[in-house]
Amino acid sequence: MAVESRPLEQFTIERIIPIHIGSLDISYTNSALLMTIAVVLITALLVLATSRAALVPGRLQSIAELAYEFVANMVRDNVGTEGFEYFPLVFSIFMFVLFGNLLGMIPYSFTFTSHIVVTFALALAVFALVTIVAFVKHGVRFFTFFFPSGAPVVMAPILVPIEILSYLSRPVSLGIRLFANMMAGHSMMAVFAAFTVALGLFGFLPLAINVALFALEIVVTVLQAYVFTILTCLYLRDAIHLH
Repeated sequence: MAVESRPLEQFTIERIIPIHIGSLDISYTNSALLMTIAVVLITALLVLATSRAALVPGRLQSIAELAYEFVANMVRDNVGTEGFEYFPLVFSIFMFVLFGNLLGMIPYSFTFTSHIVVTFALALAVFALVTIVAFVKHGVRFFTFFFPSGAPVVMAPILVPIEILSYLSRPVSLGIRLFANMMAGHSMMAVFAAFTVALGLFGFLPLAINVALFALEIVVTVLQAYVFTILTCLYLRDAIHLH
């Protein structure tokens, strides 16, 4: 999160290592850098926590175990025991989104979860996975998902298109929810930070508001990681149980 007079400037993607293959631009950007840092930090946390596992856990082990139990309970409560087959994926999604959100709270860093291209790509990957799972487990019976059981057959021409549209809108709503919350929160904080600087010695009130907003945004970063993950669990439940 950058503290600037132009709040949207903090979302600018900048090339760090320009890489072009013909007309294709695959440059290593500040967004890619923060994703790399997130993956490295997650890996380091889990490796260090598990390599020094003890009966009485230390700080790192406690954090890792807390995250593990949190996601495991989420999968158990929303998908069932069948969902533990996909626990590594769900856990990876939660940690990646959480660390991406939290890293964006560091001043002058970059929030890659505030870009729709990142959140939509992640949501599209989740959508593709659960659809493949549904086809593998149920075959053509998967299409019964688009016609609620017990509904009159005469309503099929109306209900089926609505259900299909609702299903196809999942990656859009999932990606936009995370992107919009991150972008709105960081923009608001940047605006109040600019007020604080502009008012100088009289910026006590905007400063107090910005501190409160920072605390609120920390809660939002965790909450949005939770929402993204729990929706992934719900989509997996639909794929596995067709309801």
